[in-house]
Amino acid sequence: MSDLANINKKILADGESLPEVKLKDGSAVQTGTVATMLHNVSRYNEGARGDIEKELELSIPTLMKVGLFDLFPAEEWVAGTNAGRRFVGTKALEFLDQNR
Repeated sequence: MSDLANINKKILADGESLPEVKLKDGSAVQTGTVATMLHNVSRYNEGARGDIEKELELSIPTLMKVGLFDLFPAEEWVAGTNAGRRFVGTKALEFLDQNR
């Protein structure tokens, strides 16, 4: 099981799992990533750091792949007042810079 799949299990009831799905372009993504990111943003806003920051950063490639930042650009996340969204937006912009 991938690291992201293990992270995404935190939002599930015991014994449940989320599948990895194949997109039309042939790439695979872990389902549940958006929901887990929202959960982790809330935890970040409550003061959690460390593992939460790592988990948010690990979600960025999947969030990019599924088009989250096409609908809600990273620049908007950074410009807002929500600390967790600002962290995710900053990491998304760093990811974009590294992968151009």
